[in-house]
Amino acid sequence: MLESTTKLYYSIKEVSELTSLKPYVLRYWESEFPSLKPSKNKAGNRTYKKNDINVILEIKKLLYDKKFTIKGAIEELKSGHTTKSDSPKMSNKDISVLVEIRNELKSILNELNRH
Repeated sequence: MLESTTKLYYSIKEVSELTSLKPYVLRYWESEFPSLKPSKNKAGNRTYKKNDINVILEIKKLLYDKKFTIKGAIEELKSGHTTKSDSPKMSNKDISVLVEIRNELKSILNELNRH
């Protein structure tokens, strides 16, 4: 059931919510990290794929958890020293579950705001 809700592309707002990062951080990282290059649609809006989200999560882990500098994180990503077990990978199902949870929470919040 969840697989049918899997999306191929995500907006910057959706990625921001899924990764707990502000859109301006995502845009800045895009300018700093060669491995992060989301495509843009005809309107010029960023469209992120599952792989882009995985790269973002890997960058986030290097910068926030492992305390790398941006330069150090770029080198780490280039060298490929991050192991499979270290890399936070999200499957389409994981992303679908997060999107579904987010939508349910929004629905609950809307309901609470009505009362």
